[in-house]
Amino acid sequence: MEDVSVVDYHTAGEPFRIVTSVDIPGTSVADRRVTAQSSEAIDAVRRLLVNEPRGHADMYGGFVVPGDDDGADFGVVFWHKDGYSTACGHGTIALATWAVETGLVQAGDVVIDVPSGRVTAHVSSSGVAFRNVPSYVLSRGVQVSTSRGDVLADISYGGAFYASVPASSVGLSVTPSSYADLIAIGREIKWALDAVAVHPTDPRLSGLYGTILYDDLGPAHQRNLAVFADGEADRSPCGSGTSARLALLHDEGRLHTGQVLRHDSIVGTTFLGRVVSETPEGVVTEVHGSAYRTGTATFTVDPRDPLGTGFTLR
Repeated sequence: MEDVSVVDYHTAGEPFRIVTSVDIPGTSVADRRVTAQSSEAIDAVRRLLVNEPRGHADMYGGFVVPGDDDGADFGVVFWHKDGYSTACGHGTIALATWAVETGLVQAGDVVIDVPSGRVTAHVSSSGVAFRNVPSYVLSRGVQVSTSRGDVLADISYGGAFYASVPASSVGLSVTPSSYADLIAIGREIKWALDAVAVHPTDPRLSGLYGTILYDDLGPAHQRNLAVFADGEADRSPCGSGTSARLALLHDEGRLHTGQVLRHDSIVGTTFLGRVVSETPEGVVTEVHGSAYRTGTATFTVDPRDPLGTGFTLR
């Protein structure tokens, strides 16, 4: 395997590893994601970058690829320790920051094609505000049996499907002291409801991506932990998950169009989100946050190394 160079950012504490050197065939970003899933050579690069000893079980990143057409500045295939996601808000914020800081795009609007569609991120001195694909409520009050008893989950879409569950309903709160228990129950719920999340037009977008366990902290103020993939825990407030939460809160009448939600993470960082408009496909949401460069690296596989692309411990 050839050496792989990366640029690392974090968005509200969640890592994002940017790779520009991987060529992925396809006519669209959604197609390129499918190609990456089925290509041993491409997936070996993902494993190299997420697995220990070069990464960790909560690493995240993306392959920068061409956009679907000239209307996009570029595209991205997102990845994590278990595979490839359909959307990633914290990654969108990191990529827009990187694109402006490297001179790839002028400050202002950065148009990025992601597997779930086209998003636009506005970069300014105050950070990045991205407008997501339409978000909507799929189902409410879905009962699921867990090791902590039966709970009710609301499922919504923000570029990926999430099950929202009050942390109090499983006897927990979104605090670092409950971290391991939150991951365990979030993982249970995700797999129990995975088949329930069916996209109405594109089966490639089906499947429950994660569980959002949340605390209500006051009017238009929540704290959450998104447990996604197979037990990966988002250190940020989760960008696409914020869109999914906004769709639910707007549908409940708890958040009107234009009203700002303060969405905190388990580590105390914050995204600000709001519904900006309504469409037949769902609500258009805007999520604001900031990303910061943390380093660069070139990773190597020594042909004598018996661990190869590494291992994962969760």
